[in-house]
Amino acid sequence: MKYFPINDNTSIPALGLGTWKSSNGEVSQAVSKAIEIGYRHIDCASIYQNQKEIGTALTRTLGAGQVKREDLWITSKLWNNAHAKKHVQPALERTLKDLQLDYLDLYLIHWPVNFQPNIMFPKKPEEFVAPDAIPIIETWQAMEKMVKKGLCRFIGVCNFNVSRLDSLRRQAKIHPVMNQIELHPYLQQSKMVDYCKEHDVLLTAYSPLGSADRPAALKKDNEPSLLDHPIILKIAEERSITPGQVLLAWGLARGTVVIPKSVNPERLQENFLAADLELETQDLLTIDTLEQAYRFVDGSFFQTPGSPYSDAGFWDED
Repeated sequence: MKYFPINDNTSIPALGLGTWKSSNGEVSQAVSKAIEIGYRHIDCASIYQNQKEIGTALTRTLGAGQVKREDLWITSKLWNNAHAKKHVQPALERTLKDLQLDYLDLYLIHWPVNFQPNIMFPKKPEEFVAPDAIPIIETWQAMEKMVKKGLCRFIGVCNFNVSRLDSLRRQAKIHPVMNQIELHPYLQQSKMVDYCKEHDVLLTAYSPLGSADRPAALKKDNEPSLLDHPIILKIAEERSITPGQVLLAWGLARGTVVIPKSVNPERLQENFLAADLELETQDLLTIDTLEQAYRFVDGSFFQTPGSPYSDAGFWDED
């Protein structure tokens, strides 16, 4: 397994198991199987609504002595309805209770978006909260307190553009160690990759395989397929690996953490093996030509009538 350094004393497994879209009834067995295979990094979030079942799997696995807690890297995320400073610790404590853990390795702000408390997903304008009503730095300062209290080891963000990440870095006492964003050959985000390398921020690539299994309501018409692209298929055939392994190996070669999701044991094994694959330099350069600035997860679901948020506000530097 490949690891990337977080600081001088800590490193994160470069390939993890994503759990978005993993349903209750499947995710517990998938997590248990993943750890048996050798995964040590599990990526979670409260909005995925499956953390209790993941917690059951973690407790069962740890109790059986298969791994020690310190061998695992568990990430979770603060949802948009808990950005006010008084809500951050209760939200983290609920996540810890669900996951049956004493601490997280990494806690992330899921989106730079604010909802009213107890609103999982707004349907009316008044269920949103304007961005300036709860500044990111207010949420971040509450996250910093969670580190000091030992409830999480590191903190970071998701879905931040370069300007928003840079602004936070300049204000923060504890710098974000991670930005989790959509990354794949159709959306390579080179400006963000370069910025993060310069400032010692790691990137986690979500949807590294193109997220073809997203709910239909989140899909656009005629979405391009990554796994079926002729260049990806050709490299996979030439290297005797799967198209998914090509995509994951490309992401890892860029120095980004990848978190493919699967509940299928064979696919879990295939994805895990990608951590030790190295593509030829020409393969990497060829894949680099696939850039389309195409987002599968573009934030348009936050643009209901009356919402103070727009996709342009998320990705204004692209």
